[in-house]
Parts: sequence; C-alpha cells; structure tokens
Amino acid sequence: MAKRDYYEVLGVDKGADEKTIKKAYRKVAMKYHPDRNPDDKAAEEKFKEAAEAYEVLNDPDKKARYDRFGHAGVSGNGGGGFQGGMTMEDIFSQFGDIFGGEGGSPFESFFGGAAGGRGRRARGQRGSNLRIKVALTLEEIAEGVTKKIKVKKRVKCNTCSGSGAKDSNSVTTCGTCRGSGYVRQVRSTFLGQMQTTTACPTCGGSGETITAKCGTCKGDGNQMGQETIEIEIPGGVEEGMQLSMRGRGNAGAKGGPAGDLLINIEEKPHEHLQREGMNVIYDLFLNFADAALGTSVEVPVLNGKVKFKIPAGTQSGKIFRLKGKGLPAVQSYGRGDQLIHVNIWTPKKLNDDERELLERLRNMPNFSPQPGKEDKGFFDKMKDFFN
Repeated sequence: MAKRDYYEVLGVDKGADEKTIKKAYRKVAMKYHPDRNPDDKAAEEKFKEAAEAYEVLNDPDKKARYDRFGHAGVSGNGGGGFQGGMTMEDIFSQFGDIFGGEGGSPFESFFGGAAGGRGRRARGQRGSNLRIKVALTLEEIAEGVTKKIKVKKRVKCNTCSGSGAKDSNSVTTCGTCRGSGYVRQVRSTFLGQMQTTTACPTCGGSGETITAKCGTCKGDGNQMGQETIEIEIPGGVEEGMQLSMRGRGNAGAKGGPAGDLLINIEEKPHEHLQREGMNVIYDLFLNFADAALGTSVEVPVLNGKVKFKIPAGTQSGKIFRLKGKGLPAVQSYGRGDQLIHVNIWTPKKLNDDERELLERLRNMPNFSPQPGKEDKGFFDKMKDFFN
C-alpha cells in the first residue's frame, strides 16, 4: 500500500511552522495512543504513521528533502529498503519529550504513571548517524539497483550483546529510581505545586546500573567493526539526493538503539549522454552531406543503441525526441525522453578537391540561407521541449 502524504497524516498545510506541526502530532498521537486503544491494530498503525510523519516534518533537513523528493528522499528501515516503518520502541525513545517529559512515554503526564508500562526509557544512548556516498551510472539510475556495500562502523559488542556489562550478574536495579528510570520532583510555582518527571540522573533513564564492565568494549556496549549492507536504490534518483535506512548506522552505547545510515547519491558522468531532469540529451554530429541528403544513424540510449532516421534537409540545432527513453520519476509513474541535438560538422581543413567543390556550391541558389517561420532559433526549440 502506498504511503499517505505526511502533511495529510498530521492534518497540516505544507507551509505549517514547527509549533503547528508539533501541536498537530500531539493531537493525532493522543487520539491513537495504544493505551487509549488497547488491542486495536488499526489505531496502532495510525499512531506509528503519525510518529513517522512528525519525525520528518519536524526536522528541517528531512522536511526539505521530503518536499523535493517525496517519501523516497527520507523513508527507510533497518531491513534494507526505503519503505519506512517505526517500532513502538523507536517512538517512545525518540519522542518522549514532546509532551513535556524527558524520555519514555509522551503520554505519562496525561495518563499518570508509566503509560501502560512504557514509561521506562530505552536503555543506553542512541548511536550516531552514519553518512556514506554511493556513485551510480545513468544506467543504474534508469532501472534502480541493489548495492552491497561494506561499511566500517560501531557495531554491537559480541561479548556482552551490547549491554556493556561483564555478565548478567553485573547488572542491578538502579537505587536512585528503583528501576523506573525516572525521578519525580515537586516544585512550588505561582500556580501552586507542580510535579515534574525527569530521567534518572544516575542510570540515564535505563532503570539499571552496571557493577562490572565488559572487558571487550569497556562498558560501551559497542566496538569498531564492519558490516555488509544491502541498499535498494529506486530508479530516478539524482545527484545530491539523500536516502536513509533506519537503525543501520553506528550502534548505540550500553544497549541503546543504533543510529541511521544516510546515503548520499552521486552520478557518474556518462560517455555519451547528459542528464536534464528526467530527460537525457545526446549531441549528434552530422556531416553536411548527410544532413542535406538524409541518412540513417545509430545513436546510444540508456539500454543500448537504436537506429534513427535523419530526414533530408535537417538543420543544425534540430532536436529530435525518442519517447520514453529517458529516466523514471522517483517512486512515481512516468518516464522522460531522450533528446537528440543535431550539430552540423564543419571541416576545419580542406584539400584542393574539396575546396574546389565547395567553391562551385557556394553560389548555387539552394545553398543561400532562406530561413522560414518554421526554422526556430535554439532557445525557442529548447523552450518547446522543456515547457
């Protein structure tokens, strides 16, 4: 099923500011929160959908990429694709402070306590995002491609499975928060006494403390390693576009969630073709005789070569179109064309026989330029094709 537009999900206009987007997310998330809709899978999916929309629209960089490229510019998951999907753990760990709390369930202040047992913050610290570049040929961009890339990054420690502890007996319940991950404070304000909940300063919200660190990772829960990642790149991407894969970045510290893998797209220069949006352009050079008499030529296209007939009397600057021989739109319907731009080749050196022949042709009536209304200039021709 195709994803809904993120602005539609939150019920905001495209020009909505950060405050409006946050308010809209809070409203939708409250409506579909699992504690209000127990055992309702449809509500849970809408809750996740809203969180995913907020994650993108609340981030200026991601929002700009989404506005330009749609879902293909920002969505992703840890499974190797770009179709997105957030887990409940992602939501509660990343957006815990949207309702004024600091981590855990964003609904604690509304429902009281730990919002159905979800009040505990994800253990440890989230890993950093990892950025890589992937260079693609026009042929790969035309069809989409799957790349397997070896990435050096922080990976989960094999010895302690990311916990940072020497063994299971080296983890104990935090004495400060008694395992809840939070401490409550009561403050006096002009409105009266107000209770606030913050992450426990001792355990960082995990509810646990380590008494003996893992000897391999020294308590970090991760170490330098290498991972081969399969990246599915959709057809139609372009230079400067950024795709993301959730949870495939650097491993988190002490069991925290991994960061994201950000893939920046680069285009390799093509030997014969140039890209112009969804179209590709080929410069065809003809000698004067072929242009005047007409000929058949073989031109390169993205998937091979095609025969193309040049009609007699073709003028320099003429642009022919090969329908559907261009590039696809990113995750959408439609495909561009290949434009063939004709250039009449003028020889720079002539031998005596060639010079004599051209001198005879110079003053013949049909060789005198007589442009008509149909003989448009270069800019008018380009305007016709790109408008």
